[in-house]
Amino acid sequence: MNTRPFVVAVTGGIASGKSAVTRRFQALGVPVHDADVAAREVIEPGTPGLRAVVQAFGPDVLDQDGRLDRPAMRRHVFADDGARRKLEQIIHPRVREWMHDRAMAQHDPYCLLAIPLLVENMDAYRWVDRVLLVDAPPATQITRLVERDGIDAALAQRMLDRQASRTERLAVADDVIDNSGDEAALDDAVMALHQRYLAQAR
Repeated sequence: MNTRPFVVAVTGGIASGKSAVTRRFQALGVPVHDADVAAREVIEPGTPGLRAVVQAFGPDVLDQDGRLDRPAMRRHVFADDGARRKLEQIIHPRVREWMHDRAMAQHDPYCLLAIPLLVENMDAYRWVDRVLLVDAPPATQITRLVERDGIDAALAQRMLDRQASRTERLAVADDVIDNSGDEAALDDAVMALHQRYLAQAR
């Protein structure tokens, strides 16, 4: 029996279907810890993270309830790479610590960490045991983005271009789920990996 939990990091490009995959693992009883959830929790009112954001950007980034005004913050950093990097330097280390603490506290055979920007932050997650990539062709991602978000194809392409490439993600993946087709096809793929991870966690 391992002395620490077996940890699988799940990643994939935007609109590749990560959530559809993690929902299926959760339905099998597997804990899933999400970096997007962590990014919200580490800047909740009263946290050191929010205090650091206010110190860096001023009180105007708070709404009337004392929470981070996310639309205002997005406008602030969207066109200013320096401001975006400053915000990331505050949030990202806290997200990594949150994810690590949640994973190490697990008593289940294994858990998943949902990390959209895993490739971009791979050095900080060398401690995970496996990397699972949810993969879809870029053309499929663009079609899904256009349908899901009601945007045009040009904006969808720009969103893809801001992320790591498909080649870069495939290079770090230990396991790959092909999500280029119908979502129902994910069931068998998830079940097969679930059995594999249970065996590896022993």
